[in-house]
Amino acid sequence: MDIRKLKNEIIDYSKSIGIDKIGFASSSPFTEMKNKLLIQQELGYQSGFEEKDIEKRVNPALIMEAPQSIIAIALAYPSKMGEKVESKKGQRRGIFCRASWGLDYHVLVKEKLKQLEAFISEKLPEARFQSMVDTGELVDRAVAERAGIGWSGKNCSIITPEFGSYVYLGEMVTNIPFEADQPLEDRCGTCNKCVEACPTGALVQGGQLNSQSCIAFLTQTKGFLADEYRERLGNRLYGCDSCQTACPDNKGKDFHFHTEMEPDPETVKPLLKPLLHMSNRDFKERFGPLSGSWRGKKPIQRNAIIALAHFKDETAVPDLITVMREDPRPVLRGTAAWALGKIGGEEAKAALLKVAASEKDEEVLEEIDKGLQFFPI
Repeated sequence: MDIRKLKNEIIDYSKSIGIDKIGFASSSPFTEMKNKLLIQQELGYQSGFEEKDIEKRVNPALIMEAPQSIIAIALAYPSKMGEKVESKKGQRRGIFCRASWGLDYHVLVKEKLKQLEAFISEKLPEARFQSMVDTGELVDRAVAERAGIGWSGKNCSIITPEFGSYVYLGEMVTNIPFEADQPLEDRCGTCNKCVEACPTGALVQGGQLNSQSCIAFLTQTKGFLADEYRERLGNRLYGCDSCQTACPDNKGKDFHFHTEMEPDPETVKPLLKPLLHMSNRDFKERFGPLSGSWRGKKPIQRNAIIALAHFKDETAVPDLITVMREDPRPVLRGTAAWALGKIGGEEAKAALLKVAASEKDEEVLEEIDKGLQFFPI
């Protein structure tokens, strides 16, 4: 088998099935990335969602026996909605980040990788693969950078010359010795706009992220959100785009190549108040196809409550009182109590005082106290 010819055939085929960019990398260990991960671990900057074994994250030989190369792919996703819906008084809306618009990208990218596997297997039956998207062992960004998909930006995203950082990544470890492509030169230069735009300072410096204070991570947590981050959450329900929208390389980048990625405005920018009373079934039916639904409805509802407080939406007071009184989950009851104090008004204050007399959960009582402190003595 002529491996160089096969590589060119794979490139041509990838274009025919809607893969927007493809690159090839060596399967040698990612030594530089290992050093970065060890530093992140030592500093406590990891999210906890990633593979725990750092060796597996940087050594393809621990994932597949005798790997020879890695194929990296990228799919470009939209940055703008074709149809807009407005957030207005009495009808405030939250927002899902762009990477969660449309069908879950794990499904989309995995399907492209499966198609590639099938194509290669027809050409080379002895070929072996280990494909992964995001939740796999390897660091997607490190693979994509080595394969020449893009450079690793200061915002800790892969930035492609063609599509900016609005791309989903996936990779395939294989036993085929493909010739490696050349990595791209880092083009961030002296620009520091993403670091400056980070709402919580989670971008400690260019290329270094403290996941524990990153809003994209915080929106996925299930407990009480620390007070210092509530003010900065804004109306985000899942994820954060600040470091991407601030990037000059993303200016004017908006691609609509894949119909599955097209956002439904009412889904990705939903009305906030109805979210508070949504059943599990309703949530799965409406938001289940989004990648942003993977943690369930609880974080989304908690974030919706904080967003209503951000807007000081007085029309939401009755809804929040219902949550504070009746929701079985302490995190929701407590966050609603805090939000009522933030919004203010006599109805909110009276409800807080009444519930304070009957609430048993210590954390919820603490949040009720926080809510009452917003009112003048």
